[in-house]
Amino acid sequence: MDQFYDIAISGFLIGVLISAPMGPIGMLCIQRTINKGRWPAFVTGVGAALSDLIYCLLTGLGLSFVTDFIEANQGILQLLGSLAIAAYAFYLFKKSPAQPLKKKSGKPNNFVADFCTGFLFTFSNPLILFFIIGLFARFSFLQPEFQYYHYMVGYSGIILGALFWWYFITYSVNKVRARFNSHSIWILNRIIATVLFVMAAFGCYMSIKDLIAIHYA
Repeated sequence: MDQFYDIAISGFLIGVLISAPMGPIGMLCIQRTINKGRWPAFVTGVGAALSDLIYCLLTGLGLSFVTDFIEANQGILQLLGSLAIAAYAFYLFKKSPAQPLKKKSGKPNNFVADFCTGFLFTFSNPLILFFIIGLFARFSFLQPEFQYYHYMVGYSGIILGALFWWYFITYSVNKVRARFNSHSIWILNRIIATVLFVMAAFGCYMSIKDLIAIHYA
């Protein structure tokens, strides 16, 4: 029973810690909470949580194969992910904030698109595997004495921890959403777009630098 408790707690903490860093997906969820409301942003976080879970499963089931593939293709993968973030940053910078503040029509939110965006944004950054490997080592998540049912509990803890984080962050941001008007959302969109673009530019720079170094090695 102690083993079940330990791996459940470890999984929950890993799920929270994977989700908590305020990277592109965190920025996206904040922006969507302000512009579209809590639930579209939460569904975006659910997509990110599923992507994180897949990477956790890949780490646990094929550690050496996955890390070898990432190391061999790190520059290309980072470049593609950075370009995707840059494209969204450009879209967000140009987006008018007036429409989300208009009175809601009968048109429902496109939760499928929100989910897919969260999933693809997170999945386009496979370098998170190295962060997951570090967390798995820190919390001793992979143990030879653990059976498949222990890992079922552990991976369930990971997804619950990630969902808890996105529920918490969207709930908290939604509490202050009413204080934002059209102008403040216009400013927020551009701040977040600028931060995303800087992240993307740095990622492109690092990936191109690595590719050049490999080419001339």
